[in-house]
Amino acid sequence: MKQFKKQEGVGLIEVMVTLLILSTSLLGLASLQSRALQYNHSAYMRSQANILAYDVLDRMRASRGRLDDYKLGVNDAPPVASGNQAQSDLIEWRQNLADRLPEGTGGISCDTSSVCTVIIQWAENDATGTGGNADISNFQYMTRI
Repeated sequence: MKQFKKQEGVGLIEVMVTLLILSTSLLGLASLQSRALQYNHSAYMRSQANILAYDVLDRMRASRGRLDDYKLGVNDAPPVASGNQAQSDLIEWRQNLADRLPEGTGGISCDTSSVCTVIIQWAENDATGTGGNADISNFQYMTRI
């Protein structure tokens, strides 16, 4: 009868399989962390857009009678300072958009029933953060002034 030798320790194959499973798990964890950071940054940008929309709407509520002065297209050139409160509000608002959001810009339109729409756009960078493949995010807020 053949007697089998008792195995002691672990074999090289078992170590390699364990390392393969461990490295795959760590790569998955790194990918998960990268996605979480990307989504967190996107949520932060949306929060900033929300704050800036409320800012300009509060300024407009303070000047209810001059809503026509606040009309501004998203692609329009920034207004020129003219001593008008609405113009200086729009200049400051556009500057805040540019400072807080990457490539941030915005526009405002109001209809005859005092329903105003604020549109804010900014560039969402890709996962690498280089901005090479930036998508344009759009935030739109409608309210009655």
